[in-house]
Amino acid sequence: MEALDLARWQFGITTVYHFVLVPLTIGLAPLVAIMHTAWLRTGKAHWHRLTKFFGKILLINFALGVATGIVQEFQFGMNWSEYSRFVGDIFGAPLAVEALAAFFLESTFLGLWIFGEGRLPRWLHNACIWAVAVGSSLSAYWILAANSWMQHPVGAVFNEETGRAELDGVAGFVEVMTNNTLLAAFAHTITASFLVAGTFVAGICGWWLVRSAQAGRAEEARDIWRPGAYVGLIAMVVAGLGVIASGDVQGKLMYEQQPGKMAAAEAVCNGGEGVGFSLLSVGIPGSNDCEDINHILEIPYLTSFLGTGSFTGEDSYLPGVADVQREQMELYGSLDSVDEDTELYPNLFISFWSFRLMIGLAVFSAALALAGLWLLRKGRITDSTWFSRLCLVALPMPFLASSFGWIFTEMGRQPWVVHPNPANPVDQVMLLTTDGVSTVVSPGTVLTSLVVFTLLYAALGVVWFRLIRRYVREGVLPVEESTADDEQPEPTLSFAY
Repeated sequence: MEALDLARWQFGITTVYHFVLVPLTIGLAPLVAIMHTAWLRTGKAHWHRLTKFFGKILLINFALGVATGIVQEFQFGMNWSEYSRFVGDIFGAPLAVEALAAFFLESTFLGLWIFGEGRLPRWLHNACIWAVAVGSSLSAYWILAANSWMQHPVGAVFNEETGRAELDGVAGFVEVMTNNTLLAAFAHTITASFLVAGTFVAGICGWWLVRSAQAGRAEEARDIWRPGAYVGLIAMVVAGLGVIASGDVQGKLMYEQQPGKMAAAEAVCNGGEGVGFSLLSVGIPGSNDCEDINHILEIPYLTSFLGTGSFTGEDSYLPGVADVQREQMELYGSLDSVDEDTELYPNLFISFWSFRLMIGLAVFSAALALAGLWLLRKGRITDSTWFSRLCLVALPMPFLASSFGWIFTEMGRQPWVVHPNPANPVDQVMLLTTDGVSTVVSPGTVLTSLVVFTLLYAALGVVWFRLIRRYVREGVLPVEESTADDEQPEPTLSFAY
C-alpha cells in the first residue's frame, strides 16, 4: 500500500476510536449537572447518589478521550504535512482556541468539581459541573469550525506567493466561525451527543430498575433508578427531535455544497426529479461504478426531499454521480493530480451504507424511549426481562450511529480534503486528499505507526470497557442523606478511583 492509503487508514481508525468517547462526554456532562442541580434543589439523596454514579463514568470517559485525542493533532504535522502547510493559517486557529479557551475550561472545572465537594460552597461546586458541560460544548464548536471549513471553505484567500490558503483578515475569521455548515454540524453533533448520553443513562438505569424489581428491592427501583431513567428518556426524546431537525438542515446544505456526497449517499447514477430513498439495492458491495447498481425497493421521492425540500417537480431535481463526475472534471480536470480515470465523487459503498447505518441504528434509541416512557408512566416500575434486554441492546447503538455518521461526513468529502466552495469553484482554496499527504514519510513508517496506534487504542478500548462495566455493575454507592444548604458534607474523594 502507498503512504496515502496507510495515512488515511491511520487517521480514520484513530478518529473513530476517539469519536466513540466524544459524544458521551459532551452529552453526559449536562445530564450529570442536571442531577447535581436536582439534588441541591430537592435535597433528595437519590439525586446525589446518581450524580456520583454517573460522575465516575464521566471521569473515565473524559480521561480516555483526552488520551486518544492528543494523537489526532500530531498526525497533521507528520502524515499530512502538505495539508498543514496549505491550510495551517486557517485550520490551526480554531484548534488553538479550542485548547486555550475550551479544553482548559473543561478540565480545570472538572478537577474543581471532583475535589471541591465539601470544600467549595454548594452553589459554586454545582457551577463547576455546569462549566464542564459548557466547556465540552465549546470544544465541539471550535473543532467543528475547523472541520466545517474543510467541508465548505469560507473567509479564505489563496496567496499565490506562498502557495497557501490564508484568512481574509478579521472578517474572514468571523466568516469561518459563522459558517452555515458549522452551525448545522454543531446542532447535529450536540443533539446526537445528547441522544448517546440519554440512551446510556436510560439504558443503565432501566437495566438496574428491572434487576432491583426482580430482586424484591422495589423501593430502590422506584426511588433511585426510575428518576435516573426518566432523565435519560426525556433527553432521548428532546435529542431525537433535534437530530431529525438538524439532520434535515444538513441534508439540504449538503445538496448545495457537496452534491456528490448526496448522490453517493443514495448511489444515484443519473440525476432526476423525485429521486427515491433506496431500502434494498444490488451491486454496491462489488463496484464503485453506479451503472452496476440496481435499486430494487425504495421509498418514492424521499431522497429528493432530503436534498431539496421538494418531493416532485423541477425543484426536486437531484444530480447523480455521473453528473457530478462530469461537472467536476470540467472544473478540475486540468489539475496535476487528476487524470481521466480519477473518480471525483465519494466511494459509493462506504457512503451508501454509512448513511443508512447512521439513520437505522438510531431506531434502537427510539424503541427504548417509547418502551421506557410507557412502562414507567405514572410512577410505575417494571420487572420485565425483555425491557432490561432492550436496555442492554440499545446501549451501543447510538455510539455506532454517531461513528457511522462521522464516517459518512468525512468519506463523503472525498476525494477532497478541502472541498471546493461551489460559490467560488475555481478560487484555488481547495485541496485533493492525494495532495495533502506528507511527501517525505515512507509507507513503512506510516505502517509502523498505524499498527502501534491501532494496538494501543485497542488496549485503551478494553480498559475503557472494563472500567465502565465495573462501575455500572457496582451500582450506586450508599451516601449520607443530603444536608441543608447551610451545612456542608464532609470532604470526600469518592469520585477518585
